[in-house]
Amino acid sequence: MKFRRQRKLENGVNLTPLIDVVFLLLIFFMVSTTFTRESHLVLDLPKADGSLAELPPDQIEVLIDRNGAYSVNGQLLINRQTDTLMKALQDVSAGNTDLPLIITADANATHQAVVTAMDAAGRMGFIHLKITTIQPDGES
Repeated sequence: MKFRRQRKLENGVNLTPLIDVVFLLLIFFMVSTTFTRESHLVLDLPKADGSLAELPPDQIEVLIDRNGAYSVNGQLLINRQTDTLMKALQDVSAGNTDLPLIITADANATHQAVVTAMDAAGRMGFIHLKITTIQPDGES
């Protein structure tokens, strides 16, 4: 007569469900995470006091009016989209990103319009950005 031996039950914790939950959490966090590419702009901010600097003949000037409309070297753009501004900057600069780019904004222009112009210039690789200012009243 043959007796069957009973298997010994192993003592311990079953880790399979724990591993499953950890992998599900890992997948959830990977899918729900947003990745942003941060861009840093190097700015040459002018001071309001001091003498006027001579401007080089080859420069690009972006004008922003109170409504947020852009004008590049006197040419009014057809809309306020970033792609249109980047295309105009590309056409004017002919790919030369070493040219100084001067941003002149109306005092009542939105901050977003100025940031959009700076972002477009930074994404294109312009490194010499300047923002125009006026001297305060009473100073000579």
